Amino acid sequence: MELRHLRYFVVLAEELHFGRAARRLSISQPPLSVAIRQLEESVGARLFDRNSKEVRLTPAGHALLASARALLRQAEEAALEARDVSQGSAGRLRIGFVGAMLYRGLPQALRKFQAKHPAVRVTLSELNSGEQIAELLHDRLDFGFVHTSRMPAELRHVLLMSESFVVCLPVGHRLARRRTVPAASLRDEPFVLFSRNVSPDYHERILAICADAGFRPEVRHEVRHWLSVVSLVSQGMGVALVPNAMRHSALRGVAFRPLEEPVAQSESYGVWRDGPENAVVQAFLRTVQAGRAG
Repeated sequence: MELRHLRYFVVLAEELHFGRAARRLSISQPPLSVAIRQLEESVGARLFDRNSKEVRLTPAGHALLASARALLRQAEEAALEARDVSQGSAGRLRIGFVGAMLYRGLPQALRKFQAKHPAVRVTLSELNSGEQIAELLHDRLDFGFVHTSRMPAELRHVLLMSESFVVCLPVGHRLARRRTVPAASLRDEPFVLFSRNVSPDYHERILAICADAGFRPEVRHEVRHWLSVVSLVSQGMGVALVPNAMRHSALRGVAFRPLEEPVAQSESYGVWRDGPENAVVQAFLRTVQAGRAG
């Protein structure tokens, strides 16, 4: 049984006339007759009673008609869905992100993407960079936002954002009165630091900034999220070096000040699996890059 046979059957059932049905299908009568005969052989029952005067559905034909229409609708819907997925306008998108992306335009990019692609089902998972890379490799994520450019060969990546580190201080701290802060002035301060296990890149960059200023920081607390870093600083638990985007965290009790000297940048990368192009992923990447350009 072929979809072509079902389509011919439905049209003939609606017209009950071989000539009109053939014209509607843009074929001649003989192929239509052959197709109906083949369908009847496949089903094992006569679907039409026909003579020189009329064509009528048999009880078996009536029974098949509703199911045939449903199957044709499903086939059409499947074809439309496949086309939409190939064009990036439907499907699913599983996104991993580090917490700092909430202050780097991710919510805005998601709103724009969903407005243009409402049929795409988007799910979010907050994971650190290493966890995202593992999930991408196991095909449990489609796209990730990470802090590292060190990637397995199976993944592709692109730099999305590079921004400076700033000093995060309790609002009443003596250095909070300065317009800029020399890194060396943090020498004797207790530090709240991003955990090495969560992001080795960030951990190493912050230690490198301190090393360039001639000291090794006294690390009192290590945490897994930038928001936790800022929150502990707001409670007077230490000072920190954080990406500039954390200025937008809106937590009270903290002050952000630029460093006096140029330092290593905080970088964010978009990452996805290498291989055949995923139109949904590429559509989302274009949205993210357009927002960055804007």
